[in-house]
Amino acid sequence: MGQRLKGKNAVVTGSSLGIGKAIALALAAEGASVVVNSSGSSPEGPGTDLKPLNNVADEIKAKGGMAIASCGSVADFAYAGTLIKTCVDNFGSIDILVNCAGIGEVGTIIDVPPEVWQHVVDVHLNGTFNCCRHACPLMAQQSNGRLINVGSHAFLGIYGGTGYAAAKGGIISLTRAIARDMEEYGVTCNALCPGAKTRLASGQWYEEYIRALHARGLLTEEQKKYALNPPDPHFVPPLILYLATDEAANITGQVFTVAGGHVGLFPEPKEVTLIYKNYKKYGPWTIDEIAELLPSKISANLVNSSPAKPSGEELA
Repeated sequence: MGQRLKGKNAVVTGSSLGIGKAIALALAAEGASVVVNSSGSSPEGPGTDLKPLNNVADEIKAKGGMAIASCGSVADFAYAGTLIKTCVDNFGSIDILVNCAGIGEVGTIIDVPPEVWQHVVDVHLNGTFNCCRHACPLMAQQSNGRLINVGSHAFLGIYGGTGYAAAKGGIISLTRAIARDMEEYGVTCNALCPGAKTRLASGQWYEEYIRALHARGLLTEEQKKYALNPPDPHFVPPLILYLATDEAANITGQVFTVAGGHVGLFPEPKEVTLIYKNYKKYGPWTIDEIAELLPSKISANLVNSSPAKPSGEELA
């Protein structure tokens, strides 16, 4: 088949390295014009290392594609607007937005510094909101658009720090809310929890962190082995490419997973009734009644309705 995304214009945040880079290259290979982005951060500060970002744009153009590099932090609402505007001004529209920008964090609620928490939430959650907030009105006007937000299995609280887990959980909820808001305009919004080897999932500090989680009993042996040897990022883009096509027009508000050859889906959470009584007739529960009835109901529900524990390959 031909290029499915020919004539489409995309923004990919956090696309100078890793998963974001793989996504940007794949979108371009399918015919999309792409604005690639990163904060250009180095030990000297933001905007001091543009080489990786420019290299991605140059690689796309060397292969006959269209690309523009834009350096800045999506945590800055004004810059996020500039980023989306760059796509519109240069390519004519914003059709695809992939929010992939992120930073790592390994703190716990006992020791995470407030400023680290704030920075992680700013980049991941606020950055996703900022870009969507600028792109959605334009997509609504053109009655078409694809929003794809990169989450993480960390939203389950399995591992991934405190701010990181909270921000990724926020992205999942934000994705579902945006999907409802934009459905009437023909715009879809989905989330993806990937598993891949990136700069945030490699190196001595990461390996020590994973082994420490295993030692605390928070990761199984299988999960530890997978986390220390995840698949290459190039396994992630095919699902994103599909979600960006017109063929996926009826898929929205979903949370997917992809790692190596595995593609999965998190069903929408549903409430279950544990205990009930006619409050109009008998009044509120007493503490003694709840203490007597609730524990066994919780245990029974966990046994009967909880999904199987994720395998190592499902973690990201």
